Amino acid sequence: MMDGKTMYIVSLIVSVGILSWLIRALPFLLFGRGGEPPKVVSYVGRVLSPAAIAMLSVYCFAGYACARPPAENLWGLAEIASGILTVALQWKWRSPPLSIAAGTILYMMLVR
Repeated sequence: MMDGKTMYIVSLIVSVGILSWLIRALPFLLFGRGGEPPKVVSYVGRVLSPAAIAMLSVYCFAGYACARPPAENLWGLAEIASGILTVALQWKWRSPPLSIAAGTILYMMLVR
């Protein structure tokens, strides 16, 4: 017999596994295999990522600039420099992992 804590952990693992499988299978169940997805799905897939990045960037820069006094964060120089590096690398090589990693590393070096 399993006690309550063990039963909770087992049920949690099983439910997460089932939900993960369903999330991965859902596109195949909705659109079938090998066919073209509907135009609206293609459109959302194309524009959602840049829109999310733009929204997060505005939130990051506006939220950080308003939260701390200018003397404390040097007027956001670390954020601006890392943002410029991220945009420049993305513009040149079109590699999100490279751009994000380099911008994050530069930011962490400048604030430490």
